Amino acid sequence: MSESRMDRREFMCDTAVAAAGIAASTASLGAAKPKRAAPPVNTASILNYNPDMEYRRLGRTGLMVSAVCLGGHWKRLDMMIPGLFQKGSWLSADLKNSDFVKNRADLVSRCMEGGINYIDACTGAEVQAYSAALKGRRDRMYLGYSWYEHESRSGAWQDSVDKMMEGFEEGLKLCGLDYVDVWRITMHEQTSKRNTEKQIEVAMTCLEKAKKQGKARFTGVSSHDRPWIATAVAKYPQLEVICTPYTAGSKQLPTDSVFDAVKKCDVGVFGIKPFGGTSLFKGDSSPNSPTAEEDDRLARMAIRYILCNPAITAPIPGIINIHQLDNMAKAVKERRELDEKEKADLEIATRRMWANLPAEYHWLRDWEYV
Repeated sequence: MSESRMDRREFMCDTAVAAAGIAASTASLGAAKPKRAAPPVNTASILNYNPDMEYRRLGRTGLMVSAVCLGGHWKRLDMMIPGLFQKGSWLSADLKNSDFVKNRADLVSRCMEGGINYIDACTGAEVQAYSAALKGRRDRMYLGYSWYEHESRSGAWQDSVDKMMEGFEEGLKLCGLDYVDVWRITMHEQTSKRNTEKQIEVAMTCLEKAKKQGKARFTGVSSHDRPWIATAVAKYPQLEVICTPYTAGSKQLPTDSVFDAVKKCDVGVFGIKPFGGTSLFKGDSSPNSPTAEEDDRLARMAIRYILCNPAITAPIPGIINIHQLDNMAKAVKERRELDEKEKADLEIATRRMWANLPAEYHWLRDWEYV
């Protein structure tokens, strides 16, 4: 990536902000004039439009996505399908298990019925599972793609444009996909390891190539590195979409927030880990959990709280059954602002969430203030 290109990108962001300021100043000079009503939203252009769902603009991609989307993970699904996880981890799910296949297909169908229109897949297993669930109806959902095992976290793929492009194209072929709506490469996590400048350039080059070839409509990354995100969105035009943590306990900093940067450059943001993995909840997500009703309420309050941040396009929780999906849709319809009791209840729950994070999620504590 040439230095001149980087400068152009930064110039574009700064120019957009300056233009907005000029427009605001001009508007204030004519404050006596009545404001024009906002043009009506063309609902015919919204994928899976449902009047009971809210839709938000995914930054400069222009896509209108549902205010809650389907995250790729299926953690705790073994509570519904015993023996599904072959090696103890949700990543070892038997993708050919008939109950699993039906579960994912039914969830996708329910998304379409309820107006949810985006799925985010970030592992090879997720891409395969959701591609199968979308077979014959690929045009009914936006698909976010990352096969992280063949991207910037892994061996030879992270250092070679040819190798990473080969992995991307093989993934598309294996899953019967002609294109993806968003290719968002998964970068190293901030707390474990950072990608080198060369590896970042490799990723950006691949995103640019995929978009030029028509294999990715839009591009971005998943990153847990806030300082890097804040500078990278201005530096790399390939970053149209960011997936980054934002939990029920996250709070936006009044100044120098990463969201200042993403708003400035009109980047769409998906919030991952809204429930701190599953640490927000009291129960284990089993169908007969005695705390199921309270956990449903906590999930809805968390979604409502997150959606109060206009910089977040949508949270993308992992879902294991239709009941959980319907609960998320219900949250979108409820009053947005939490009342005082709800705020107090969610505060207690998030303190428990921070305290109960498993060892592999301790890094999330760094996402309390964003």
